[in-house]
Amino acid sequence: MLFRQMLEIFDLLDKPSANGEEIADLMRRRGASEAKARRIQGDKGGTDNIKILIKGSQGRSSGGGAPTLGIIGRLGGLGARPERIGFVSDGDGALAALTAALKLAEMRKNGDALPGDVIIATHICPDAPTQPHDPVPFMDSPIDMALSNATEVDQRMEAILSVDTTKGNRIININGFAISPTCKEGYILKVSNDIMDVMTAVTGRMPQVFALSQQDITPYSNGLYHVNSILQPAAATAAPVVGVAITVAHMVAGCATGATHGADVEAAARFAAEVAKAFGAGQCAFYDEAEFSRLKNLYGEMTHFQTPGKEAGKEAGKEAGKEA
Repeated sequence: MLFRQMLEIFDLLDKPSANGEEIADLMRRRGASEAKARRIQGDKGGTDNIKILIKGSQGRSSGGGAPTLGIIGRLGGLGARPERIGFVSDGDGALAALTAALKLAEMRKNGDALPGDVIIATHICPDAPTQPHDPVPFMDSPIDMALSNATEVDQRMEAILSVDTTKGNRIININGFAISPTCKEGYILKVSNDIMDVMTAVTGRMPQVFALSQQDITPYSNGLYHVNSILQPAAATAAPVVGVAITVAHMVAGCATGATHGADVEAAARFAAEVAKAFGAGQCAFYDEAEFSRLKNLYGEMTHFQTPGKEAGKEAGKEAGKEA
């Protein structure tokens, strides 16, 4: 269980002074191979990007052949100060990703190194802006999505779990978390059996999968509908991406405080850690490589869906959907 790690991370995030360097220092002390934070300024304020490397026993960073998993905590902000006081629902993605990071770091320090490297990335912003949105208000972000992807999507990541609060929608309405089909190079692929098996082991229930539209895997800058930012990393990498959506049975605004459900966040973090174990050991495929190759041979490249499109202008992104 990861409740201790989650509560420790939560205490560091649930305050006006929350910052990336404090988290990075904790990770280094607890066993992370590298943990770096840097301040990033956007049009609507600033945030601290944080990136953590947990080296594997056979990881790429040490010259080994085990693959590298990325875990990205997607969000607009941890808080909406001064408009709202306290930790907002939108911060759950960062909380889950950093909880998994702390657990994996401690495992490595205690002698349980995973086979492959794991890179965890998110950003720390206790005072992000909000944005009106139907059916519930969204959290905005101090930085735009292109900058978020540039700082969080690391090209060393050979597969990515993107963890995001997904509570303000009519697509998936359960208490817990749900996964997406695998997205790769503009394609929405079938749901990974291996990842569903991990989810069943972690939750003790049948897997929950949320639906995607083609628009969801395109960049925000085209101004089209997006369920939220959960699949935005898929627009910035050739690696396969699976969304991990922290969900509720009834719509909750991303800017709502007191709406973080610890058991659900812990389960999502534990799921990410278990996928990391299996992926580095070559026991968890995000997609069928042979089928994907045949799909491209039959229907061609779909990478144009990773671009803003033919007519997308700079102003379009300002009207695109923000984090749920």
